[in-house]
Amino acid sequence: MRNKNNQRFLEMPNQAHNYTKARYVVIPCPHEQTTSYGKGTKHGPAAILRASQEIEWYDLELGYETFVRKPVFTDKAQTINNLEARVASHLSQQKIPVVLGGEHSITPSVVRAIKAKYPELSVLQLDAHADLRDTYEGRQDSHACVMRRVLEICPAVQAGIRSMSKAEFDWAKESRQLEKINFFPDADKINQQLSEAVYITIDVDILDPAVMPATGTPEPGGLTWFGLLELLQAVCAQKKVVGFDLVEFSPRPHDQAADFTAAKLIYKLMGLMAA
Repeated sequence: MRNKNNQRFLEMPNQAHNYTKARYVVIPCPHEQTTSYGKGTKHGPAAILRASQEIEWYDLELGYETFVRKPVFTDKAQTINNLEARVASHLSQQKIPVVLGGEHSITPSVVRAIKAKYPELSVLQLDAHADLRDTYEGRQDSHACVMRRVLEICPAVQAGIRSMSKAEFDWAKESRQLEKINFFPDADKINQQLSEAVYITIDVDILDPAVMPATGTPEPGGLTWFGLLELLQAVCAQKKVVGFDLVEFSPRPHDQAADFTAAKLIYKLMGLMAA
């Protein structure tokens, strides 16, 4: 019988939950301070961990059990204040961080830690929103400013964007970041723009609301499940993905499908990286 522990990613045997052997370390960070429409991202990590208990270990499309190829360990939940140090600690042990948000404002803390280990890092943002405001509602650390903060750390490529303000568009054009915004994701172009070492930040609203309704700022016209997987597969095939996060997941009562979709997406990306 499998061992259920809703504070771990995957329902794995106790002996398999071993930090020394782990390649991936899942780090929950239920931070929520600046969400501007729908709330609830602070409940996202716990819902994802619970849903992950129902994932089959064997990936039918990839043909292997991902956690056997690259074992998974789940860390304790972290605050935004100690997230950077925690990620850096895991990186020093040659682990791949997988961070569960929380709102999108957690990403710069993770990127700073990873940039210290991989100086040529670039970030791939998969998102409906450009998140290029310098400030929003009086805060520079808002989830609406996350990519502006990331670009102060390292280059970034943005894909799936279908919503931005006029001020964001003007800044992106002036700074030439607009050249790296892929409104219609083109895997070949995206790979050409990325460096060898890549961190991926996934806002769940990259997916169409029909696929992922459980987010605070849904936008019509997003990617399908298979469209997103195809893009991730293309990036993983050509780049060294050194970590990723999944953010802005806001679970809805009585809608376990969305929880499972988020958990399955994380395990799928782990599997693609393991290939």
